[in-house]
Parts: sequence; structure tokens; C-alpha cells
Amino acid sequence: MSRIRKTYSAEFKTKLVLEVLKEERTLVEIASANKITPKNLQNWKRLFLENAVLAMEPSKAVKEYKNEITKLNTTVDEYAKKVGQLTLEKDWAVGKLKSLDLKDILYLFRSKKLEIVDETELKTVSVVKQCELLHLSRSSIYYVPVVNEHKIAIKQEIKSIFEEIPIYGAKKVHCQLLENGFNVCLNTVEAYRKELGLKAILAVKEPIYLTQPNIAHPKYSYKLRGLDIVRANQVWSTDITYIKIKGGMVYLAAVIDWYSKAVLSWRISNTMDTSLVMGVLDEALSLYGKPEIFNTYQGSQYTSYIHTQTLKDNGITISMDGKGRATDNIAIERFWRSAKVERIYLNEYNTIKELKEDVSDYMGFYNYRRFHESLKYKKPMNVYFDSLQINDENYVKSNEKVS
Repeated sequence: MSRIRKTYSAEFKTKLVLEVLKEERTLVEIASANKITPKNLQNWKRLFLENAVLAMEPSKAVKEYKNEITKLNTTVDEYAKKVGQLTLEKDWAVGKLKSLDLKDILYLFRSKKLEIVDETELKTVSVVKQCELLHLSRSSIYYVPVVNEHKIAIKQEIKSIFEEIPIYGAKKVHCQLLENGFNVCLNTVEAYRKELGLKAILAVKEPIYLTQPNIAHPKYSYKLRGLDIVRANQVWSTDITYIKIKGGMVYLAAVIDWYSKAVLSWRISNTMDTSLVMGVLDEALSLYGKPEIFNTYQGSQYTSYIHTQTLKDNGITISMDGKGRATDNIAIERFWRSAKVERIYLNEYNTIKELKEDVSDYMGFYNYRRFHESLKYKKPMNVYFDSLQINDENYVKSNEKVS
């Protein structure tokens, strides 16, 4: 347990020191009588004698103390200014600028919107000091960057294309930019898309094959193996795929031209029967004439009497895929994949009406606006009608030669 230190008043100390100075009793006697140690009496006597002069010249002592206090106050003021300046610089460099990047800081410097003000002296901290605080080169402060308006415009157009057509990759965005009047190379488009953090939005799922054969119906051989498809209306094909909506499952059938990849007709139904496939076939025939060859799967809808007889009545050669050979009907399969990953899988449909409206919108986009890679980034319907025009011109020329 520590002993509590006893304190003594100035009057008590003075009284005992004066008694010691009388030299009538020894230090031990005086200390014993007052319950203190002789060492204390010696220390008090020394202090008393050292400061006795103050009693004779109090004004001198006061003056010395005043001078010392003045010096200390001056030093404190200098330290206070320095601390204030450092605090100001720290607040400016760290607090106010921590949310800014280098480009923002340089802009504020160059526009003279950024400066440190020492309110105690009403002056700004030098540019050299400011650069030192921010770890910047002074040359960077005076450098004025050149604004590339063309680059800004291209980036803005790339963002606009992405917002409208998020399924496009760099190549199709490049084609769209060229069509919109922007002179830019593919590598630049890829670099700008990377800077903007843009990637094509697609959704992929495994396909499910729906059509089932009917052993009672006749089958037809596959007529497209090794065939060069060089013009529109040379080969059409058709197929059915399913789409899930909130209330269950519906079916989408379409007819596609192999050469141009244009979708000539399509229909959505809540049943997968002969009326669905006949609906798209009749519509395609009425709008676009007739193909030389019509390719289908071996499903019962396509081997039915009414479907095959309609093709025969129009003088169309019937072709059917080999059993289990989905690649035999590759044109329509690739279209299903595009439609689903680019639109259908990215949305949820509550009603058949909502689905029909969205599919109709996609068909218009696919046929007339979408760049097709296998067509050298041309659009399906443009290729389709261009091919028909060329064929008509060749037909006229051949007749003129005969006549």
C-alpha cells in the first residue's frame, strides 16, 4: 500500500526555516518536534535563501516574469499559426479533395476554382505548395488537354445503340455506327465499348424438340445435302418451338427463306396442331410466292396429308430432315436461337397478347434492322428483295436474248 504524501503550507515552512536560522536548536530537534525529516528542513532553507532577493526587489522579479511570459506567448502564437496552417492544408488536401479524381482536381486548378486560403494572413497557399500537397507535377497544372469531340460523339452513339439494342456485339454496333454516319473502325468500337463497360445481353437455354413423327404418314428424303443455295425463294423451311408464359406454354411456328434468312411468316398458338403449321405456310405462299424446295422435320404436323398436298399442288419439292438430325434444318434452328437469346428469354410474359406484341416487334427488328453475320452484316429483307430483283432482271435479259 502506497503512503500518502503530506503537504505543508508556505507559512509553516517559513516558520521552521526562521527557527533553523536562529540556530538555537539542532535540525534533528526541530524536525522531531514538528514530525518532519531533517532533509525537508534543509531543502526549505535552501529555497528560502535562494529567493530571499525577491523580497528585497519585487519589481525586478515581476519584470523578469513578464518578459518570460511575453516570449512564451510569442512562441505559442507562432506554433498556433503553424498548426492552423497545417490543419488548413490537411483539410483542403484530404477532406475536400478525397472524393475527386485527378481529372477533377486538374480542372479546378486550371479554372482557378481551387485554392487554399490562410484566413489568419488573408493570402493563398502557393501553387508549388498545393502541388506538393497533392503529389502533382506543376507541369500537369498548366497543361490544357485537347477535347476530342468526335470521340465523345461516338461513345454517346454507342451508348444509345446499347440502350436500344442491348443484344448487339461490337461488330453489329460497328455496322450500326457506319449506317448512322460515323466513320470509325471496328477496333475503336471494341475499345470504346470496353471503356464504357458494355457487353451484349443474351440469355441461353438448351433447346427442346417438340415435333413427333406419325408412323402412318409417308416420309420424304432430305433434298438439301450438297445443294448450293444461291437465291431467294430457292429453299424455305419451317419449324415449331415452344415459349413459356405465366399461364403455361404456347407455340411459335415460322417459315424462313434459307438464302436471305428472312422470316416470311409466323404465328403463335396455344395448340401445336396442323392448323398452326398450315397458317404460316398459307400466309408465306400468299405474300411471297412459292419456293422450289420446302424443308421440314418429320413431325406429324408436317407429314399430314393437308400439308404435303398443299406443297404438291403448288409444284414445290418436299424435303424432310433425317431422323435426329437437327442440323438439317439449321436455318430455322439458328433463327430460334437468335429470337430466344436476344428477346424472348430476356422477358417475362403474362398473356399471349403480350407475347404476340413483343414477338411482332422482334420480327420487324430481325427482318429490317438487325445486321446478320452470315449475310456479311446485311439485313435479311434487304438481301431477300435484292435477290428477287436480280433474278427478275436476269430473267428479262434471258428472254430478250431468246427473242
